[in-house]
Amino acid sequence: MKILGIQVLRGPNIWSITRKKLIQMRLDLEELEQQPTNLIPGFSERIQALLPSLFSHRCSIGEPGGLFVRIEEGTWMGHVIEHIALEIQTLAGMDTGFGRTRQTKTDGIYNVVFSYLEEKAGVYAAEAAVRIAEALISGTDYDLEADIHRLRELREQERLGPSTGSIVDEAISRRIPWIRLNKSSLVQLGYGKNQVRFRATMTERTNSIAVDIACNKEETKRLLQDAAIPVAKGVTISDPAGVRDAVRHVGFPLVFKPLDGNHGKGATINVLTMEEAEAAFEYAQKYSRRVIIERFITGYDFRILVIDHKMVAAALRVPAHVTGNGQQTVQELIDIENQDPRRGYGHENVLTEITVDRDTLDLLAKNNYTLDSVIPNGEIVYLKSTANLSTGGTSIDVTDLVHPENVFTSERISRVIGLDICGIDIMAPNLTHPFSENGGVVLEVNAAPGFRMHLAPSEGLPRNVAAPVIDMLYPPGKSARIPIIAVTGTNGKTTTTRLVAHIVKSNGTRVGFTTSDGVYVQNSLLMEGDTTGPISAEFILRDPTVAFAVLETARGGILRSGLGFNTCDIGIVTNIQEDHLGMSDIHNLDDLTRVKAVVIGAVKRSGWAVLNADNKYCRRIGSKADCKVAYFSMHEDSPVIKEHCKKGGTAAIYENGYITIKKGDWKIRVTKVTHVPLTFNGSLEFMVENVLAATLATFLYGYKIEDIRVSLETFIPSAAQTPGRMNIFNFKEFKVLVDFAHNPDGFNGIKGYLSTIDATEHIGVISGTGDRRDEDILETARISAQMFDRIIICQEKYLRGRTQQELIDLLLQGIREVKPDMKVIINNNGDDCLKYLVSTAQSGAFITILSNTIDNAIVKVAEYRDKESGV
Repeated sequence: MKILGIQVLRGPNIWSITRKKLIQMRLDLEELEQQPTNLIPGFSERIQALLPSLFSHRCSIGEPGGLFVRIEEGTWMGHVIEHIALEIQTLAGMDTGFGRTRQTKTDGIYNVVFSYLEEKAGVYAAEAAVRIAEALISGTDYDLEADIHRLRELREQERLGPSTGSIVDEAISRRIPWIRLNKSSLVQLGYGKNQVRFRATMTERTNSIAVDIACNKEETKRLLQDAAIPVAKGVTISDPAGVRDAVRHVGFPLVFKPLDGNHGKGATINVLTMEEAEAAFEYAQKYSRRVIIERFITGYDFRILVIDHKMVAAALRVPAHVTGNGQQTVQELIDIENQDPRRGYGHENVLTEITVDRDTLDLLAKNNYTLDSVIPNGEIVYLKSTANLSTGGTSIDVTDLVHPENVFTSERISRVIGLDICGIDIMAPNLTHPFSENGGVVLEVNAAPGFRMHLAPSEGLPRNVAAPVIDMLYPPGKSARIPIIAVTGTNGKTTTTRLVAHIVKSNGTRVGFTTSDGVYVQNSLLMEGDTTGPISAEFILRDPTVAFAVLETARGGILRSGLGFNTCDIGIVTNIQEDHLGMSDIHNLDDLTRVKAVVIGAVKRSGWAVLNADNKYCRRIGSKADCKVAYFSMHEDSPVIKEHCKKGGTAAIYENGYITIKKGDWKIRVTKVTHVPLTFNGSLEFMVENVLAATLATFLYGYKIEDIRVSLETFIPSAAQTPGRMNIFNFKEFKVLVDFAHNPDGFNGIKGYLSTIDATEHIGVISGTGDRRDEDILETARISAQMFDRIIICQEKYLRGRTQQELIDLLLQGIREVKPDMKVIINNNGDDCLKYLVSTAQSGAFITILSNTIDNAIVKVAEYRDKESGV
């Protein structure tokens, strides 16, 4: 077998609209195409022995053991690899279960598709599944545990922490979109101007001064004391010489902890001697130059969580410990405790594995124990001086037991320090009595407190503490989204996108839009190039200045990575024509329709699909759409339009020279086509279609007819507004048209326009694109021969796997099929070609440069024109 490629899909895609995180592996089975599993001796027995948990896979049989039945009956290896990839992720703590395996139109080559939770782990699972299958086929031993361990490592490297993850999960449950902004825990909720950001449990509302105070334990203690809140007696020192004075001032027993520490690092508790005190000070200084020395308060360690100045949870924290049984050593007891299924690697489970470190050895030594000591039956031995879950501690939920006075004190502490999310560490006999009565004291106030102890306590009720965070960030009435209009199709996408954006912008909304020539916010080009994929869409959605997104969405991005957004308000499909066929398993217009339909599948149910009624493939999408549907057509008497409007539907039509909205039996005329500059006085039918699509989409969104009219009449086609789309340059003696038409449908559109132009000679500059089918290249050449008197082939670029001569030969063949004697010049240097055109053009000639044959043709033609004008 051979892996031909692995793609990571991150949004709605051709395999699933709702399952956005998929791996698509292109796999060549080679000789195994002739060997289903039942023809491989011993395969069934070996896979059941290596991966017995695959028994839970029901497969098409629909019951446990279904996959094993299929393997015994005979199935292809791609199908088996799909299931292996899913199962090894599950065994590594990433339970995910969607998969599809489909043969392509090439024998032996399959697309193996399966879901993932963490991207790098998903890619690794694809590669490992193939290795595992090869070992099972050959009957060689395989170290499955090594793969499982590596998957766990990748999961921990990639996954969000439990606190961050809980907030993201809560956002997802409320249909709030999110974007991870780095490899760590910086996350954006919402889109554009309605976004908020947070990192772990610090939000953009978290006061930086409050964080500084909380990180300075001495400052925190002083502020709390000034507010009459009980704190532990103590001092802060930075010089070893001050340890003895501090001990005399505070008195044993003591706690030493670094001033700037967290997660209990560098802390030592219950210090009873001067020797221990000096060692504890030295240990704390490894984490902070300044060290806090406090009176060791006996009692229990509690954590109270306050969010938006309201107490939401409380937990009793118990340090990692073991209980003696009179038979086993401390190390053996630790090993037994770590076998608890609730304990896991990193943050994978409710509890974390207990590790042995200096803190553990010190605590054992204080009780005259070592790791080899046998502990008397029933005696509890603590292994950590702090109760952090990350060091193996456990938590017990006590939220419902907190005395009202302690609730008030905790909420007051959050305001005194100024934290919107605040973790308060308290040492007290209990929380059921006021601190003023039971001697409880505040040990620390924490910014960015961990949520795991509350989300999944080892005892007691779990608390959804992420919910109040989202309530705080998105109170009732605040939206997390911005409007999104997505535009797809074969031809007209860019122009329609630009026109929609112009209408939005003209009506006072800051718009961000992506096109095949760049990313724009309002009038500013921020990124050049073909920006019609998910990365560019996310660029716009991450921009905090954008209030409305219009996203050109091309075939390539959908196939490579899926959509860059989960849902949109309106999806437009301009048309579906022959282009890009024969690439990425897209062999015909039915395949291409399936790709374009992804955009409509992502339209929210209350949103609109805007579709071309004159295109049968668009109509097919409309018949299956799970949202509201509106059509546009060049023909008022279209049966589709008549039937649609008869049912009360909305449409945009071209009738009697007008752009018209039709609702049921009512007509609302927007403007005359001749008043819309983009249509070139109504001579460009394909531009009229683009105008209809944009008008309908913006009308459905809610813009007024009069506002749409003004926008249509002020959108001037030019190199600035519509680069590469019908850009006409007037020279003194001739004219030059630059258009990026690149397929037969686009060429036919230009042909229709040129038929209205009187010229002494029509000269065309054309080229082929290497990744198109032969018949597509031949057809563009045939159309060129029909509309031009003279042709120059300038095959400077876009070879894409072919030779320059191969493309030239195809173009010549197509031209000669129509005009065998036509004069054709071949000049593959763009600058020379343009210089030749300008210097030899007759008076009254009309030169058409198609398919972006000349690099930077718009800029260069403009320079020639300016030079002629003396600018």
